[in-house]
Amino acid sequence: MAERVQQPPAKRLCCRPGYSATCRQGQRAAGAPCGGSGASQGGSGKTQNPETLLDIAARKVAEKWPFQRVEERFERIPEPVQRRIVYWSFPRSEREICMYSSFNTGGEETGSNGESIDETRLPFRRGIALLESGCVDNVLQVGFHLSGTVREPATASEPELVCNVSVSFDRCKITAVTCSCGNKDIFYCTHVVALALYRVRKPEQVKLRLPISETLFQMNRDQLQKFVQYLITVHHTEVLPTAQKLADEILSQNSEINQVHGAPDPTAGASVDDENCWHLDEEQVQEQVKLFLSQGGYHGSGKQLNLLFSKVREMLKMRDSNGARMLTLITEQFMGDPRLALWRQQGTTMTDKYRQLWDELGALWMCIVLNPHYKPEQKGFWLRQLRRWNSVDVCPLEDGNHGSELTNLTNALPQGPPGNPDSLTRPHRTVFTRAIEACDLHWQDPHLQHIITEDHYIHYCYHDNLDSSLFDPRGWPLWHEHVPTACARVDALRSHGFPKEALRLAIAIVNTLRRQQQKQMDFFRTHKKELLHKGTTSVTNLEGWVGHPLDPIGTLISTLMESWRNSEEGAAALRDFSGTFRGPLGAGRRMERPVLQTQRFLEEGESLVSLAVETALIGLGQQRVMPDGLYAQEKVCRNEEQLLAKLQEIDLDDTLVKIFRKQAAFLLEAGPYSGLGEILYRESVPMHTFAKYLFTCLLPHDVELTYNIALRAMRLPVLESTAPSADLSRPHHIVSVMPNRLPRWFTLSHIETQQCELASTMLTAAKGDARKLETVLESIQKNIHSSSHIFKLAQDAFKIATLMDSLPDITLLKVSLELGLQVMRMTLSTLNWRRREMVRWLVTCATEAGVFALDSIMQSWFTLFTPTEATSVVASTVMSNSTIVRLHLDSHQQENLANSARTLALQCAMKDPQNCALSALTLCEKDHIAFETAYQIVLDAATTGMNYTQLFTIARYMEHRGYPMRAYKLATLAMTHLNLSYNQDTHPAINDVLWACALSHSLGKNELASVIPLVVKSVKCATVLSDILRRCTLTTPGIVSLHSRRNSGKLMPLDKAPLRQLLDATIGAYINTTHSRLTHISPRHYSEFIEFLSKARETFLMAHDGHIQFTQFIDNLKQIYKGKKKLMMLVRERFG
Repeated sequence: MAERVQQPPAKRLCCRPGYSATCRQGQRAAGAPCGGSGASQGGSGKTQNPETLLDIAARKVAEKWPFQRVEERFERIPEPVQRRIVYWSFPRSEREICMYSSFNTGGEETGSNGESIDETRLPFRRGIALLESGCVDNVLQVGFHLSGTVREPATASEPELVCNVSVSFDRCKITAVTCSCGNKDIFYCTHVVALALYRVRKPEQVKLRLPISETLFQMNRDQLQKFVQYLITVHHTEVLPTAQKLADEILSQNSEINQVHGAPDPTAGASVDDENCWHLDEEQVQEQVKLFLSQGGYHGSGKQLNLLFSKVREMLKMRDSNGARMLTLITEQFMGDPRLALWRQQGTTMTDKYRQLWDELGALWMCIVLNPHYKPEQKGFWLRQLRRWNSVDVCPLEDGNHGSELTNLTNALPQGPPGNPDSLTRPHRTVFTRAIEACDLHWQDPHLQHIITEDHYIHYCYHDNLDSSLFDPRGWPLWHEHVPTACARVDALRSHGFPKEALRLAIAIVNTLRRQQQKQMDFFRTHKKELLHKGTTSVTNLEGWVGHPLDPIGTLISTLMESWRNSEEGAAALRDFSGTFRGPLGAGRRMERPVLQTQRFLEEGESLVSLAVETALIGLGQQRVMPDGLYAQEKVCRNEEQLLAKLQEIDLDDTLVKIFRKQAAFLLEAGPYSGLGEILYRESVPMHTFAKYLFTCLLPHDVELTYNIALRAMRLPVLESTAPSADLSRPHHIVSVMPNRLPRWFTLSHIETQQCELASTMLTAAKGDARKLETVLESIQKNIHSSSHIFKLAQDAFKIATLMDSLPDITLLKVSLELGLQVMRMTLSTLNWRRREMVRWLVTCATEAGVFALDSIMQSWFTLFTPTEATSVVASTVMSNSTIVRLHLDSHQQENLANSARTLALQCAMKDPQNCALSALTLCEKDHIAFETAYQIVLDAATTGMNYTQLFTIARYMEHRGYPMRAYKLATLAMTHLNLSYNQDTHPAINDVLWACALSHSLGKNELASVIPLVVKSVKCATVLSDILRRCTLTTPGIVSLHSRRNSGKLMPLDKAPLRQLLDATIGAYINTTHSRLTHISPRHYSEFIEFLSKARETFLMAHDGHIQFTQFIDNLKQIYKGKKKLMMLVRERFG
């Protein structure tokens, strides 16, 4: 990181009143290298000589005391002592330098796109490369100030860059940095890293001088004047104005500079009042966070913010005060995000990823205020900050819901003593509320102190009758506290660099959970009959541990697994006979892995891994209430998946399998305390995902136990129609008192999907076992309420049963069919866009199952299918050639199956003739009696239940099948339902009318004479009537008769019935249409109207006096519509 301004003036004023010029004259003014004392210089020297007492003392003073206090404490400090203090004041560890120059200390660095980037591009790695390639020169340490030049070699795209770097330090911390490279970033730039590492790795090559004030103190007047004049000469362009200004002020008796004793020295170290902390560019932290927030989650900004949070945790672990300081800066920017007010105003929720960032922010503050070594004034300062942020209107709520302030009895039941008068008031809890509450916690409890500080804290005075006993029967310590709060303590200990203490407390908490689990099971066994009779459940912890904002189970697992990994790595390092641990940074440092004698608090054969696994199983199996709000419910699902992912990383051995079996048995027998117990609260979080994992792990080891777990977990009582009876007399007796709660299960779709996957897993495993398949089927039918999920299970079972490389599994095939039938019954009276797919699949499944299955679904079709589905899909598929070939049927079987299909078709036609009559006729073609029956059904329904479109369709079918008279009959029936107005010249039924007239004409004069009155009555459209009239005059009736009946061969006259009636109707239709069109005609339609009159004239002229009629008609128009002058002029031009 490079400063953009000049280094600030010295923090304190330096003077030496107790020194005289004479005592300084004999002292050596020249400098010496940093390692000039001949000491071993810590870890940098190769010699085995012991350190001198001077170095030991100087190192301790350099770490703890500001140099001003040293000067004030002693009247005269010998120069060798000063040199050793100044020497030891520079940081000696590379770890902090790396922490302040990279997002991730020595580990894998992640780019903005989420992918790992080349480590050689990190500032720390590049600084090492510059150091090792000899690019650091002119290194000089003057007091507590280090300077030098760093040369960055030229590249193909960039010229060589030489940077002037300076570093101030105090008590082994870098307190200020300046680099001329101009880079702007949160962390130290490459050049600062290179200079600092040069001082750490090559201290003997650095020239060391005492603070410049000490050197000046040794000069007489002439030397001082020469020094100043040379300094001004060398840098006259930069310092001459400043030098003259200072000279004027010093020469002025009343100037401010003469009122101050001493003069500033930038190399003299820190004053007593200065805070001792590493340099952190607050402005850059704020700018970077604001930039990331403004990007709204794009360009990997969310990942960058998470990396900043990781950096805060890293600082806390190093016990660096900048951790809280940096988190404060981040929080201020989060609170100032303008989107918070916008979302609040619009009533919308923040994005899920942004919401997770707020969760991490709250968790980090929880860690900070639980620092076991905090100072009271620090805690008071943090509490004031948190309360200020908590009081802001836009501060996000813990559950993610801004607008959900309705009273919710489920979450508002008292968590404290029974009878709380405010138990029905929903608390307003923000992301900072838990941290504010944690400020009331302390670490002074003697029992807690013994737990976290002693490996051998054991007591054998055990009292089994006390629920809050401090020790278990083995004498091992227990810690009774609200579990998430206790785990927050563990997280705080880990976060602040106390891994041994965190592990001790974590083991005590897990032992407490195990004891509590055993007591709960014993209680349920004692009161089982009473609880089962009541049919209610007792949820002792309304805050579920999985999905909790503090992630207690995840914290315990991480602590145990991290300690186990560290102990394994530590043991490996010891086996390599190396006393130092060379980490990923490449710097030698003492091994810091905690070696804890944890076996004392573990059962024989147990390990930290087995304890972590058991903790996960206890937490995941806890019966807990589904929380309110979309985000809180999604967090439950996400946290469960995260815990299962951690478990899946662990290879199961015999010890872990025993734990799985023990916990599975516990969960089955723990009654209302377990999500897999016999008594389940209606709104408890389902166990499907967890049970699926248990099923997969335990199946090779204990089949019966595995299926018992999975079958018990299939329950989803929130979808059941009946709920347990209410019993509010006991505050912890939870029942459902909100019938409208169901819509608030925002993750219900995901839950049902997990339930379906669990069932599918069981079906797959149960293949070949008829008894288990039957049990699984019953469970599915009882517990799964979604037709789409049952359909998926049916499809899965069908695929498994009919694998290509094996014979069909008949039992599993029957299960598939049974599930398919259930889907049909569930979706029969409801709308489902996949219904047609379901019907086709069921027929396929029944076909695979055999003739009996097909016959069965046709016999009971009315409970499974609509009439249309039964005829168009089921019966049609059954009678297809492909089905006959697939089933290898003989003629007798074919006939029986066909009879069933025809019977189905006739039943459907009677129930729904409009949609099934044609299908029934088609299916019954090969059976005369059935065909006649279907035809009679059509005739019976023609007058009441069928429209003209359906009748015309069936009539055309009859003509196609060679039944023209039946077609004629149906066509006349269709005509009675038809009504075409004058302006419907594009009506879709026109073709059917023309076809019906052509059919009647082809059958003979009598048939035509019968149909024309129907046409005249039903059709008022002039163009359609004229078209029919022309067709009837072109050929003689009956000439295309299918029965080859004789006809007279003469055209029918227009002046006699029935064509006379048709002609008069056509002329009348033209007259009426003309008047109707003229009522609302516009000029742009004039030419079209003239063409219409031309067609009308053609029809008029077909009558014997048609010319006279048309002339009178035109004259009449001219008289009536004489106001339409332009139109009438066009009429006269065309028609006279």
